[in-house]
Amino acid sequence: MLKLLFSSATSACFELKDDVPYYAPEKFTIYLDKKPLRECETNVFSLFGLTPDREYALRVAGETLDEGLYFSTKAETCALDVRAFGAVGDCKHDDTAAIQTAISSLPAGGRLYFPEGRYVSRPLLLKSHITLEFAEGATLLGATERESYPILPGSIVEQGGRETYFGGFEGNTMPMYLSLLTAQYAEDITIVGPGTVDGNAQNSDWWTGFKEFPASRPRLMFFNRCKDVMIHGVHACNSPSWQLHPYYSEHVGVYDVLVSAPKDSPNTDACDPESCDGVEIIGCRFTVGDDCIAIKSGKIELGTKLNKPADHHTIRNCLMQYGHGAVTLGSEIGAGVRNLNVSKCVFIGTDRGLRIKSRRGRGKNCYINNIVFENIRMDGVLTPIAINMWYNCCDPDRESEYVWSREKLPIDDRTPHMGRFRFRDITCTNAEVAACYIDGLPEAPIVEVRLENFHVSFTPDARPGFPIMENFAKERCRLGLYLDNVQHIRIRNVTVDGAEGEKLIAAHYDEIDQD
Repeated sequence: MLKLLFSSATSACFELKDDVPYYAPEKFTIYLDKKPLRECETNVFSLFGLTPDREYALRVAGETLDEGLYFSTKAETCALDVRAFGAVGDCKHDDTAAIQTAISSLPAGGRLYFPEGRYVSRPLLLKSHITLEFAEGATLLGATERESYPILPGSIVEQGGRETYFGGFEGNTMPMYLSLLTAQYAEDITIVGPGTVDGNAQNSDWWTGFKEFPASRPRLMFFNRCKDVMIHGVHACNSPSWQLHPYYSEHVGVYDVLVSAPKDSPNTDACDPESCDGVEIIGCRFTVGDDCIAIKSGKIELGTKLNKPADHHTIRNCLMQYGHGAVTLGSEIGAGVRNLNVSKCVFIGTDRGLRIKSRRGRGKNCYINNIVFENIRMDGVLTPIAINMWYNCCDPDRESEYVWSREKLPIDDRTPHMGRFRFRDITCTNAEVAACYIDGLPEAPIVEVRLENFHVSFTPDARPGFPIMENFAKERCRLGLYLDNVQHIRIRNVTVDGAEGEKLIAAHYDEIDQD
């Protein structure tokens, strides 16, 4: 019942293996080497301040729970204090030069330690085989002046004609301001807490007038074509735009991380893995101004040129609050998404639970398949499931007839496709707009949707809203299951309480298998 998820030289993250989403079935006490540390009530928990290269005995015990295991922390080559390089951490000095010097000087396998303090910094460049550790009370605080952030080129064409990529935003290769923490073509990077990385955008102009900026806004952490990136325990907050952005990277782990931003902050998605392979997001809590998690793979140009799908992603034991979507796919998914499993999560107050955004023009490589949502609890989610093949934002042709036409258009290189989706063991209370709104393309219907043990109840004082973003959208209120252009619909043990009108509205399908 107890599993080690991740360990660094000084930290470790664990998961209880039970059937309850996010919260443990009962409160329990954590013991380390037989000494009680603290009480815990979540399935995923962490330890910090451990000794490198040492074995520990862990035990968790409650009224009915009693589990234990042995684990070891990793070895390291050295541990250096950032203050030894001149960093002050008084929230007044610019500590950029000291921190960057320390990072550049750190030997492979070394750890850079940030003790308690507030370290004001301009963007920093990371390198391979290092660990940054932010102690309790330590904050890396982004500089507020936009001129302090250099602009990265989106790509550079070398003398031989080969293109090398450095930056992008919303599915396109394009210039971007350097992020507070950036790694390019690197591997084996670890960022651990329990301290904070704060983009400080609330005290700058990043959230206002950004459409006039000469480059796309920086992320809080940006990892381009990296491998083995682990983020554990930190509080990431107040990014100028997306907070955590792994980009064309492999083997990325995000464990027991808190990501926060004000509800009205624009484009402050918590975690947006783009064209990555092998991503784990486990035990995290997200409360932001946009999507909590948005899985992406580029618009049609990158989806055609690079064709790097988002693949093998696991999201488990997470709490997502107040974002536009809890788990979103798209809208920039030109290379598709496949093999996604989301389980044991709690969604509270998000506009949508699962949110898929695509449209004509994303391209033939935009194939979304083998998507599984299971053992999910939602409360106050306006529309628990929204699959939208008519998304009308973020593109110059968003209002064109090609995007909104309900005619069966010819299938060509611009046509996206959707495969099989399975939703099971899901309970949603206090929904408002629609229980499930799935709207496929007439020329490329969704292959299969399975709803099993899916239970939705509406709040009596529900307010009308738009289940999906499309041209000519209609407001809905307490709409039941709506499925259009889905070939195979399979429904088992589904209840919808408080719906207005028919509980199931289906059109343009080949088969409905309903109990």
